[in-house]
Amino acid sequence: MAGKEEVKHIEECSVANALGTWVFSVAGALIAIPVGIKRKSLAPLVFFGTTGTMVDIMLGISACEREHAERQQKLLEEQNATATGTLADVVTES
Repeated sequence: MAGKEEVKHIEECSVANALGTWVFSVAGALIAIPVGIKRKSLAPLVFFGTTGTMVDIMLGISACEREHAERQQKLLEEQNATATGTLADVVTES
């Protein structure tokens, strides 16, 4: 059951990070507008806008994966510390 809660948290994190990053989308639009006016075409807006959005999404997802890996490492270290403490208690009692 705890695993399902972790997966749900990862999905929420991914969505929040993907929606929270907008820097490259805006930068792509700011580059695309003058280029599109000069070329008299919407193609630069489509290219730079799409590229900026994809970069934002990739950065958000990688940040979420990094946070999840750090959390998993912390849990593993806590489990190892608990196991080591329990083993030390057993050895001391013997």
